[in-house]
Amino acid sequence: MQRNPEWLKVRMGGGEQYARVAQIVRNNRLHTVCRSASCPNLGECWSRGTATMMILGEVCTRGCRFCAVPEGRPAPPDPTEPVRLAEAVHQMGLRYVVITSVTRDDLPGGGAEIWADTIREVRRHNSGVTIEVLIPDFSGNWEALGRVLAEKPDVLNHNLETVPRLYPQARPQADYDRSCELLTRAHRAGLTTKTGLMLGLGESDDEVREVFSDLVRIGVDRLTLGQYLQPSRDHLEVVRYLTPAEFDAWGERARAYGLTAVESSPLVRSSYHAEAMG
Repeated sequence: MQRNPEWLKVRMGGGEQYARVAQIVRNNRLHTVCRSASCPNLGECWSRGTATMMILGEVCTRGCRFCAVPEGRPAPPDPTEPVRLAEAVHQMGLRYVVITSVTRDDLPGGGAEIWADTIREVRRHNSGVTIEVLIPDFSGNWEALGRVLAEKPDVLNHNLETVPRLYPQARPQADYDRSCELLTRAHRAGLTTKTGLMLGLGESDDEVREVFSDLVRIGVDRLTLGQYLQPSRDHLEVVRYLTPAEFDAWGERARAYGLTAVESSPLVRSSYHAEAMG
């Protein structure tokens, strides 16, 4: 594995808030994408008293070659998970919560019912909370997607991750057009939509610009751009590290295309400072 450049060095977490978040997550028997996906911002976010919750377990049915979340045969969904997550949000005192999940191709509807229950329970236990959901593609089951859209999350996030040409290498069980269709349907349902791209996987500048054009065409409201980091030797290698100045330039290009809410920086991830993008 390549050594990360200096600008990708992050501080370790610690302190009272960090310990408090860790205890709440542990006591409520929850998973976070922060830990499961080896997010470089875990220390900063937990020290600020926030975390991105991950539902439907911590084992994914897909084998995306950029992602650190374990792949395998997941356990059955726990029907108490939505209530436990809602209680954790209450204990943390969050006014803005980001919820994501593993992909559950083993379940009818991909776990959409648990998603819907989770949104309802978080609202029921936390008056006035803003909910951002980062959802899988439900294998193109639009009826399942409709169950999530019907709960009207405040922000509907679904990551394209990379350019279409790199899907066979990076996320072979996904489909670029299917993900664009999901975002289109969420936009037509009147939801604020969001997506994210990793840079540094070997994409060309023209390919990134083409994705920007697609996002404007389908009505995406918010975009995150961050550096791909190789989680282990078994994952895709980093083709190129972009400098902070290059990320600034890509952010400006995205805004020039009409994507007004853009976060672009090497360490930006889908939920990083999500509350500030509104």
